[in-house]
Order: sequence, then structure tokens, then C-alpha cells
Amino acid sequence: MLRDACPMRSEREFISRSIIAFALLLWAIDAVCGAAAGSKVSCSDEWYRFVEQKTSTGDGQGHGPDPGSDEWKGAVEFRLGIRERPDKPPRDSKAWCDYIDRLLRPG
Repeated sequence: MLRDACPMRSEREFISRSIIAFALLLWAIDAVCGAAAGSKVSCSDEWYRFVEQKTSTGDGQGHGPDPGSDEWKGAVEFRLGIRERPDKPPRDSKAWCDYIDRLLRPG
């Protein structure tokens, strides 16, 4: 009777180890993809630098609004030609950052 139970135990161990290996693989993929997409985090300092590179709100001599400020966000809207669009979210929301991100990264 004990001999019959042993194969089931090894099958359970195999399944358990396979599940753990699969979970670790998913975690590793998420970690790599998350690091590669770091600039996609809206409203972060890195994201502000990305938007600034795409829209160039300064005068080329180091003068311009501080990235992330309301003045800067207005300059971004002006550069993208969306300042008067009624469908854009309020500037003080994450939704605004997401909206701008979709404009800069279509698809």
C-alpha cells in the first residue's frame, strides 16, 4: 500500500516544483519588462524628461518651465497643439499624463 502512495508523492512534488518554476519565470519576465518600460510610468521624473525630449518646451539655452509644473504642462499642450481641446483631462491629474503619453506614443 505504501508503494502505491510513493508515485503520487513524486507527482505532487513535480507539479509543485513546476508551478514554482512557472511563477518564478513570470516574475522574471515582469521584472525585465517593467525595467525596460520604466519611461512609461506617467508623471514620474523620468517620464517628464521623456516628454521634454519629445516636445522641447525650453528656449534651447536651458531656460524654460520646470518639468511637471503647471506652466510646463501648458507649454507641452501648446507644443502638441491641444491647448484648447475640451476633451483633455485636468493638468493636475494622472489622467493628464496618461493622455499626453498616448499622444506621444500612438499605438
